[in-house]
Amino acid sequence: MSDEALAVVQGSYTLDARAEAWLDGELLTDAVPIGDGSETRDRSLAIPESVSLTIPRRDRGVTWDPGADIGHPLASYGQQLRIDVGVNLGSHTEWINRGWYPITECEADGDTVTVTAAGLLTLVDEAKLVTPFQPSATDTLASTVRALVEPALTCQFDGALADVLASDSMSWDSERMDALSDIATAWSADYYVTEDAILYWEPLTDDGAPVLELTDGVSGTVVQWTASTTRDGAFNCVICQGELADGTQIQGVAYDTDPNSPYMYGGPFNPFPVPYTEANSLMTTVDMCRKAAATTLLRLRRQAGRTLSVTMIPHPGLVAGDIVSVTGAGLRRARCVIESLSLPYSPSEQNLTVRVLS
Repeated sequence: MSDEALAVVQGSYTLDARAEAWLDGELLTDAVPIGDGSETRDRSLAIPESVSLTIPRRDRGVTWDPGADIGHPLASYGQQLRIDVGVNLGSHTEWINRGWYPITECEADGDTVTVTAAGLLTLVDEAKLVTPFQPSATDTLASTVRALVEPALTCQFDGALADVLASDSMSWDSERMDALSDIATAWSADYYVTEDAILYWEPLTDDGAPVLELTDGVSGTVVQWTASTTRDGAFNCVICQGELADGTQIQGVAYDTDPNSPYMYGGPFNPFPVPYTEANSLMTTVDMCRKAAATTLLRLRRQAGRTLSVTMIPHPGLVAGDIVSVTGAGLRRARCVIESLSLPYSPSEQNLTVRVLS
């Protein structure tokens, strides 16, 4: 987003949305008439992104009910929506790309059509392996990822990820998403789909400067603690097990030693280790096991960490995983990461769930 648009979304402004429909690389229409809609993103889900649109059944002489037409722009036979959200700057509208979404369902009811679409990882999730998949002796983690997801998605890898040989002792029977999860753990990595339809891999971290400051009571922003707390799913120690080429078992261990963590090892949560154990034969060195243990501990903190709910004026530049600064609910400029969000495509409130970073 431009500096001008970033300034505008801090206050009252006009929000708009538009959608193109594509099929097999061909533009079917650039004028899907969006009556209403919303987008949700949740980092805890295998497919984080989803979209729901309400569209008039007839608009400008065009019927938007696909019926039996498999080539209709809103049919669910490979059609994908490219969605932009617009910020009115007075002299012009600045459009922010929110990504690509395969249409999963389209239903006509009365005078409206409801379209449901999901993130591009849908293409990987529904493509079960026909035969067991096993990396070869020369495959690396990067080449294994490419073999699992391309050509449905194009992969890019952050330069900070050092590629290593995959283990040919690892195989997956049917689930490509399980394979991606195992590789992410072994590689101490995270992955997400960019707005340009790239599956991007990078080191898993919650570092980074805040992209936005959120202050309770300013510009209608409301910050509140979520109500629940539980010991379920809370661990202060992670053990990641792998194996050498000769089958010898190896492992790496990571302890929660953060004094700001409520689950700190040796603290009041429990004076003994409360371990979470994970086995992955893709981990072929002790160093990989140790890094994977630290990465898994970070993922577990995401699930058990303190969270805040934020209600605010819609900000179409935010995505799950962004770091924000939050002042409110007893915090002052606390670094938080967006775990989930909803973004309306018409004038309404935006909701965020953010996790406080220790």
